[in-house]
Amino acid sequence: MVGGHSPGVRRRRLSAALRRLRVGSGMTAAQVAERLGWSSATKVTRAERNEWKYPKRDDVEVLLDLYQVEGEERAHLLSLTEEARGRSDWHEYADLFTGPLPELEAEAVRIRTYESVLVPGLLQTPDYAAAVSRASQVVPPEQIERKVESRMARRAVLDLPNGPQLTAVIDEPALRKAVGSHAIMAEQLRFLIGMAAHYKVTILALPDEAGAHPAVDGAFTLFDFPRPEPGIVSIPTVVEALYVEDEAYFDQHALIFDSVQNLALDPQASLDLIGSIAAEHDKRA
Repeated sequence: MVGGHSPGVRRRRLSAALRRLRVGSGMTAAQVAERLGWSSATKVTRAERNEWKYPKRDDVEVLLDLYQVEGEERAHLLSLTEEARGRSDWHEYADLFTGPLPELEAEAVRIRTYESVLVPGLLQTPDYAAAVSRASQVVPPEQIERKVESRMARRAVLDLPNGPQLTAVIDEPALRKAVGSHAIMAEQLRFLIGMAAHYKVTILALPDEAGAHPAVDGAFTLFDFPRPEPGIVSIPTVVEALYVEDEAYFDQHALIFDSVQNLALDPQASLDLIGSIAAEHDKRA
């Protein structure tokens, strides 16, 4: 089902490119609107903030004319315009997501995630994912099966030829917490060990011995995209995730991730720890 086609992310790419081109031209949004005969600068700023439902090709073309964009760059941006008008591969699960998570995963070239109390979503087993959904009391019982199904489908992005590289740093308490049951946890941890063999996946355990660290306050995920497109930071909350595109905010979290990655065990030592904790869950199952 998943092919990595994400109109929402393409709209974001197009918006970022249009803003970059305007800034590079030295014109304000008001000046652009005046030159194009548009009624106000709002139309320009809404396009640059990705506050449009579907971009109009005619609008994009006149903007590219004004910014004197030709050749391959023009063809690329017009192609983005058409792709941004399509339907997401994830439309079947649109009611389950309050943000662009599956589209970001499909479009990213790299995903870096730190988790303090749970196994990252892309690495969860069906039983573990169902237990998380039930415990949250946010997902209605009748939607849990579809929620789990969507989470398993998301993992397919890792097998796409242009799919993202995934690096997950998991704090030791997340490995020890009996989500669902000890039996479910043992299965989940063995699955992590298996996923670590995937050529696009790196799993690192952050041991308790590391003590306090820069990310001790909570989980976050970094999505990197092809340059010059800005990265996105995702911060989970009880109800939904926050998505922040601010460059300084992203860079700060990238430094934090580097810090916790440096404190984590190396890949083999991480798998050894995960295996030993899985054995402990087995004994208590």
